[in-house]
Amino acid sequence: MATLSDAQRVVVKIGSALLVDRVSGDLRSAWLKSLAADVAVLKARGMDVILVSSGSIALGRGVLGLPRAELALEQSQAAAAVGQIRLARAYEEVLGPHDITTAQVLVTLEDSADRRRYLNSRATLETLLGYGVVPIVNENDTIATDEIRYGDNDRLAAQVAVTVGADRLILLSDVDGFYTANPNDDPDAHRYDVIEEITAEIEAMAGDAGSGLSKGGMKTKLLAAQTATAAGCAMAITEGSRMNPLQGLEAGAPATWFTAQMDPQTARKGWIGAMKPRGLITIDAGAARALCNGKSLLPAGVTRVEGDFGRGDPVAILDHNGHKMGQGLSRYTALEAEKIRGHHSAEIEEVLGYPGRAALIHRDDMAV
Repeated sequence: MATLSDAQRVVVKIGSALLVDRVSGDLRSAWLKSLAADVAVLKARGMDVILVSSGSIALGRGVLGLPRAELALEQSQAAAAVGQIRLARAYEEVLGPHDITTAQVLVTLEDSADRRRYLNSRATLETLLGYGVVPIVNENDTIATDEIRYGDNDRLAAQVAVTVGADRLILLSDVDGFYTANPNDDPDAHRYDVIEEITAEIEAMAGDAGSGLSKGGMKTKLLAAQTATAAGCAMAITEGSRMNPLQGLEAGAPATWFTAQMDPQTARKGWIGAMKPRGLITIDAGAARALCNGKSLLPAGVTRVEGDFGRGDPVAILDHNGHKMGQGLSRYTALEAEKIRGHHSAEIEEVLGYPGRAALIHRDDMAV
């Protein structure tokens, strides 16, 4: 069974009901400090940690004196704009004493649906993690409309886990796992410790009910599990309102673990390899050897560019004999790739007239 202790990269989802007191509308500061202590413990072990946090609308609602009833879209966006500042500051204040730097990352569904935006999001998060930062991710409710919304942070957290290649996703919830039925309605309902496969029977057990401040029910958590586990990320649902919920999970607190189907890197490369290529990149013998040794493809090793592809599009990689070695997601358009082929990475800015990425195709975006 998967555990949190052996993770390398963890995404933790925090719902509004955990962060904001339902009666007063105030931040649950003591609880948030205990979560920060948990994050510090994980970071001290060398783990990467990303927090996907709800709460901006709930916090802003109280500041603006808005009713607890369903809000109009413009009211929700106004509440989010006010609450986002307070939410980001709250995380900064609780993680700062642990010498942990935070960053706010706001996304919409479009950012993962559009391949170019997806790559930008992935590059930004990877860079932040490389600097030891804990990104605080939230849906950009100030601009998102229904057409470009995730609508719940369970699925957003799963998408973030897929984007960064996390091996663990933890959903801190108001329930301690996945049950055969709603335990509030059915006294015979029992919790699963481990779910190896999400079958039709499991799907039929998921309900839609959510808590008063959050939109996610068990069905959205199951959708998140399907997304995460298919990409090689094990997922846990555990009760999050207790102090130090992550340390509690490690100590054996009740939870349901969904088993990953494969490791994240294998899953990602399988996804890339299954795409239909939009162009061809031919490389020299030196670049071919580098790729076989797990290196990224640099412009210096490219001898020919064919096709009309954009940034983020899949392209086939051919060796100098014309044999396909694999394919990857290009970090440049076809026109840019043609201009920089054969050039060293240090020359890219001079050739293009603006700074660019060192690799034409990064090794993490390549299936060889």
